[in-house]
Amino acid sequence: MYDVLIIGGGPGGYACALRAAQLGLSVALVEKRGGAQASLGGTCLHVGCIPSKALLDSSERFWAARHDAAAHGIVVEPRLDLAAMMRRKQEVVETLARGLDGLMRKHRIAVLAGRGEVLAAGRVRVTASDGRASEHAARHIVLATGSEPISLPVLPCDGERIVTSDQAIAFREVPPRLLVIGGGAIGLELGSVWARLGSAVTVLEATEEVCPFLDADVAAALRQALTRQGLQIHCRVRVSGGERRGEAVLVRGEGPEGPRQWEAERVLVAVGRRPHLDGIGPVALTERGRVRVDEQLRTSVPGIWAIGDVVEGPMLAHKAEEEGIAVAERIAGRRPLVDHDLIPSVVYTEPEAASVGRGEARCRAEGRAVRVGRFPFAANGRARAAGQSEGFVKVIAEAESDRLLGVAIVGPRAADLIGIAAAHLAYGGSSEDIARTCLPHPTASEALREAALAALGRALHA
Repeated sequence: MYDVLIIGGGPGGYACALRAAQLGLSVALVEKRGGAQASLGGTCLHVGCIPSKALLDSSERFWAARHDAAAHGIVVEPRLDLAAMMRRKQEVVETLARGLDGLMRKHRIAVLAGRGEVLAAGRVRVTASDGRASEHAARHIVLATGSEPISLPVLPCDGERIVTSDQAIAFREVPPRLLVIGGGAIGLELGSVWARLGSAVTVLEATEEVCPFLDADVAAALRQALTRQGLQIHCRVRVSGGERRGEAVLVRGEGPEGPRQWEAERVLVAVGRRPHLDGIGPVALTERGRVRVDEQLRTSVPGIWAIGDVVEGPMLAHKAEEEGIAVAERIAGRRPLVDHDLIPSVVYTEPEAASVGRGEARCRAEGRAVRVGRFPFAANGRARAAGQSEGFVKVIAEAESDRLLGVAIVGPRAADLIGIAAAHLAYGGSSEDIARTCLPHPTASEALREAALAALGRALHA
């Protein structure tokens, strides 16, 4: 009898396991990836966040060597070794996976290799890769089964020419042409990787603008920056079908100019993800097909909890981690709070785009009177010195109280800067609080302070 049994060893699952063990609970973690020897980390570590960021970093260095080094007085003639780049990516993944194994041993967490299936409240069957099954009892079960890429019925993936992000992080050669269907974070990030390495990349997005979770001005600035880097981006395009033609794929769609066709050696389908619901047992689902939970993340079945991609909210690793930690603490009798408005979103392109809190469009739709301050990185000394002056910071504050409502950034180091904004939002801070924060000079972080000053009508350097 375990106190807690968690199905799924991704960021939400292993964070829940670690926190529960810290609180003195007996914990088991079920993971099917890796066969007989479970490999923890989930999609994020193995085919998502970590390998894609490794490739983003490597491809940015290659691009900089080819296009930016001369301006810094460095003369080089870089040559791409894609196999070495892929080996480095895999080494990063394997090092982190070994680290998770060590954490499980340190905290005496039982790792059960196999597919987990909830039989009833308190009972889970684990079926190993060789077909042998075992049953386990637990006072609490946590569903952390994650998600999987969505396929297009009109253009089914074959894993070779028409692929998901799982395969797009492991091409053995740079495709001469890459067509990306979906202009969200995954599509733009992987499209950026292969564009920097020499592929002619075209992105098709069904909505009005890329990354529709961002404010329109932030998304437009990101699209314009990526277009200047060579990506061809078409919005308001609906894909209607396609087929293989030898070594290429022909894709048909309908856009603002009418019917069109695109051809590419590889097609990446990046239109979103869906929750992985296999084995979750008799819990109720929402109308959108996710596990229904209350504010405490409890499902419809007593003793069963759910976190991460299988419940409502953005499918983000750090959101799953926060929920996993919260569930562990609630099981232990504590009363943590997860505020989903304080979960940042990031697009790891170059420039990066990030946001936290309420966007300007959402605030106005809610009828809130707001003051908005903007500051361009073109006026930031550190960004100029680094040759990364595209983009801006936007601070949104309540007009009357000055309470900070949201921050959006498109530009250098946005993924790191957004953490400063999240900290101020967490304690209910104001734009004045950011403006009064002494930030080091010269750094990109000063742009955040200047945007807060702009919201107050007193920007210094713009």
